[in-house]
Amino acid sequence: MQIPSWHAAGAALIALCCTAAAPAHGSAPPPLFAAGNTTDTYFGTTVADPYRALEEVKNPQVQAWMKAQGEFARARLDAIPGRAELLKRLQMYDAVAARVASVERRPGELYFYERRGVTDDQFKLYVRRGLQGQERLLVDPEQLYNLTGTPHAINWFVPSFTGRYVAYGLSAGGSEDASLFVMDATTGKRVLGPVARAQYGGVAWLEDDSGLFFIRLQEMKPGMAPVERFQNVRSVFLRLDGEADRAPVAMDSTDPALGVNPAQDSPYVTPIYGTRWAAGYVHHGTDRELSLYIAPLADAMAGKAQWRRLLAQADAVTAAEFAGERLFALTHKDAARFRLLEGSVERGVQGARELIAQGSGVLTGMVRAADALYVTRRDGAVTRVLRLPLPAAAPVQTLKLPVEGSATFGGVDFRLPGALLTLQSWTRGAQIYLAEGARVTNTRLQPAGKFDALDGYVSTEVLVASHDGARVPLSIVHKKGLKLDGSNPTLLWGYASYGYTEEPWFSAWRLAWLERGGVFAVANPRGSGAFGQEWYKGGFQQTKPNTWKDFSATAEYLVAQKYTRPARLGIWGGSAGGILIGRAMTERPDLFAAAIPAVGALDMVRAEFESTGPANIPEFGTHKTEPGFRALLAMSTYHQIKDGVRYPAVLLTHGVNDPRVEVWQSTKTAARLQAVAAAVPDSRPVLLRLDWQAGHGVGDTKAQWQAERADVLAFLLWQFGMSR
Repeated sequence: MQIPSWHAAGAALIALCCTAAAPAHGSAPPPLFAAGNTTDTYFGTTVADPYRALEEVKNPQVQAWMKAQGEFARARLDAIPGRAELLKRLQMYDAVAARVASVERRPGELYFYERRGVTDDQFKLYVRRGLQGQERLLVDPEQLYNLTGTPHAINWFVPSFTGRYVAYGLSAGGSEDASLFVMDATTGKRVLGPVARAQYGGVAWLEDDSGLFFIRLQEMKPGMAPVERFQNVRSVFLRLDGEADRAPVAMDSTDPALGVNPAQDSPYVTPIYGTRWAAGYVHHGTDRELSLYIAPLADAMAGKAQWRRLLAQADAVTAAEFAGERLFALTHKDAARFRLLEGSVERGVQGARELIAQGSGVLTGMVRAADALYVTRRDGAVTRVLRLPLPAAAPVQTLKLPVEGSATFGGVDFRLPGALLTLQSWTRGAQIYLAEGARVTNTRLQPAGKFDALDGYVSTEVLVASHDGARVPLSIVHKKGLKLDGSNPTLLWGYASYGYTEEPWFSAWRLAWLERGGVFAVANPRGSGAFGQEWYKGGFQQTKPNTWKDFSATAEYLVAQKYTRPARLGIWGGSAGGILIGRAMTERPDLFAAAIPAVGALDMVRAEFESTGPANIPEFGTHKTEPGFRALLAMSTYHQIKDGVRYPAVLLTHGVNDPRVEVWQSTKTAARLQAVAAAVPDSRPVLLRLDWQAGHGVGDTKAQWQAERADVLAFLLWQFGMSR
């Protein structure tokens, strides 16, 4: 599941006697997995868990079953007519331009960024001086892949205060188990690392580059349960010439003086530059609201900090920035669509001055540059950028942007004027701009691709009435002149958790779908933050059923408006979006031909027992309370699958090394669906696609990414009876 963050003994695919013709293949499906009789009782309700054995992923029998499932799915998918051609189209669309991500600036016109070249399979870390300067390669994960045969990825990177050094996290096989390294960006020599258990990163450098704070997980010792993996998190201070295992603990989630929950909460420490203070941010599991503490920087570095709280969760602050001892806070307290306050290091937000009041749009983020605060505001499907000059006596400006769509910040340094913005829309590829003053100029850091401007395609924004009258945002992308005759293959995407909103995003792979008359639609049901805090809480814990009811309402709209019909409608979503896809499918099996839950959260009753389970309690609830259990049971796809029902075709995709959503959530759900399908006449296929060198999708190579999308699109067209 996301941390805003995005997301298996006997075996079992049923014979594919379905409405769409099964592709030719040479292997028989594995036998059904033998159901057990495990049950649990919560608050007087007995819950069956017939495939609990699949949670023992390292059991040799389970491993053998998973491999048999994966091999069979691979054979089925490869045999779909047109799948190979789809992959070629995806590769073609992805081969016309390099892709640039995660740009960071430092004084002296230094730009650090990740780039995946046209012929590269993975993002690499580069630096250049000036926008026109010659780039230099710093970190190349493909070298490790060539040495080990296992894909490696850069999980995060943070240049030092002056740009002399760069810290980065590197992990293997999609595990996200990052080790910390520090490189001299001038010489290319490693000066620190590897330092294990640095998955969260959380790096903040001193002004003299002599050391850094970073977040370190506890060491997993024999006998510890997987659920303990992300508990008791610490932020430590490490000098470049220091020893990691002896590093002073700057902030400890187990410190009783903080009053936080070490099973869920994690700290992040950073200097408040230009002052004598350090700031300690505490993130409470997956809650968006943070707590904020301060202490003398010297004490934090020495591991002797006595932290004083500035902000509590009750202050409902989701983002905070400093300018010296001035504190800027984005809050939804008394403002469901958020407002911006100015407080101080001394008083927090007590008596704070309101800089931007709540309006009709939703304030979504902010960064602080040398010249101004830059704030994003979402108005419907379009993101605006507001500029609030420092000092704040000047009026707020709304910048004129060259692209109507989404805008996300990157590359902001408080010593430099302006902010880098990535702008994109449903039909325009991402470009990286510099907003400085009233000017917004293209940096040209992101090369324009041949297919990044879809002039032959259109996007439409509508509001769809849900079961209770709520109006659900739906974006629809397709070819110009599309006939609304109910015949178009349609893919409906959604997520709707953690308050995350699907703003317009572009990817050239969609062309392989759109060019053959496909419709691509994206819904923002309750549980997203489309209309602010109230919309988010409308699909949260006990109100979570609104999420999939809203989603089904958007599907019904697509049918009613004759974009498509149920026999040509598929749904896709990943991670916590698996709740959305799984429950829409199980509640309305008549409405969809196919469903693809990717790295899906599908067994929510047991999700609390996986490594990320405690951190997700704030979002979904806990089985330890009756309201929490009832909510979890209602949103758990695995437990809502019923005998005798003819469900849509299902393709479950999962990386075996997933640290966020355990692979057994997909394997258990696959086993249950396959058992039901085996007893239903004219049932449809249930395929379990497993990648043994992947995880939650973070760090996937280009080849892995393209192969998965080719499988998804081919599977959909096969089930729509449109394979070729």
